[in-house]
Amino acid sequence: MAHEHAHATGGNEKALRWALLLTSAYLVAEVVGGLVSGSLALLSDAAHMFTDTVALAISLAAIWIGKRPADRRRTFGYYRFEILAAVLNAVLLFFVAIYVLYEAYRRISAPAEIQSTTMLLVAAGGLVVNLIGMRLLASGKDRSLNVKGAYLEVWADMLGSIGVIVGAIVIRYTGWGWVDSVIAVAIGLWVLPRTWRLLRESLNVLLEGVPDEVDLPAVESALRGGEGVASLHDLHVWALSSGKVSLSVHVVCTPEVGDLAPLTQRLRAMLAERFDIHHSTVQAERVPCEQAADTHGFGAVKGR
Repeated sequence: MAHEHAHATGGNEKALRWALLLTSAYLVAEVVGGLVSGSLALLSDAAHMFTDTVALAISLAAIWIGKRPADRRRTFGYYRFEILAAVLNAVLLFFVAIYVLYEAYRRISAPAEIQSTTMLLVAAGGLVVNLIGMRLLASGKDRSLNVKGAYLEVWADMLGSIGVIVGAIVIRYTGWGWVDSVIAVAIGLWVLPRTWRLLRESLNVLLEGVPDEVDLPAVESALRGGEGVASLHDLHVWALSSGKVSLSVHVVCTPEVGDLAPLTQRLRAMLAERFDIHHSTVQAERVPCEQAADTHGFGAVKGR
C-alpha cells in the first residue's frame, strides 16, 4: 500500500507541476486580452485562471509538505495539509464567483464596448490550455481532494472559456454587449454549487466526520457479527486525508474466547478486506471498560 500511495503522489505532483506551468503562462495573456477587449466574461475567466494558478501552487505545496515524515509533534505526519489546500481552493472560488456576479450586475445597467475578435481569440487559447490541464489532472482527482480541488478549478475555467467563446460570437454578429454580462453570471452560478460540494467534503475531513465512501452502519454490523464478539462501543471512523481512512473501536468478547489477539487480528483483516480500512485499532475487552458509558468515549475515566 505504501508503494501504491507513493506512486500516486508522484503522479499527482508531476501532473500538477505541468498544469501550473501551462496556466501560469497563459494567465498573463488572458488578463491583457480581457483589458484590451473590455470583456467582463473574459476577465472573469482570467480571474478563474488566476485562482487555478494559485490553487495548483497550493496543491503542489501541500504535496511537498505532506511528504515530510511524522515527528514527535505531528505523529500522523503532515498529510492534512492536502485538505487545508482544498479548503483554501474552495474559498478562493467563492470569492471569485461572488465578485463576478457583482461586476456583472453593475455592468448590466451600463454595458461596456466589447472587442469580440480579441475576446474570441484569447478565450479559444484559454480553452486549449484548460483542456490540457484537465487531462493532466483527471487521473488523480478521484484519489485526492487536493487534486480534485485543482481539477474543479480548471474544469470551471474550461466552462468559462466555452461561455466566452459563445458570447464573443454572439456579440460579433448581433452587437448585443449585454450577453457578456449574462455569460459571466452563468459562469459564477455554475461554479458555486460545485465549490460548495468541495468545501463540504473538505470540512467533513477536518471535522473528522465519517468519510462519504464508508457505510458506517455496515461497518458496525460486520464488527458485531464477528465470531467471538458480544458487543462493541466507542466506534470511530474518520479520514486523515483523502483515501487515508482510520478506525478505532472497543469490542467486548464472548465468554468462550481465550486469547484476545486472534480476535483483534480477524477483525482488522475483515475491515481491510471488506471496507478497505487498513489503519484500524481494535481493543478487545472481556468486560466493557469505563468508556462504554460515554457515547463518544471522551468521558472521565473513573478511579483516575
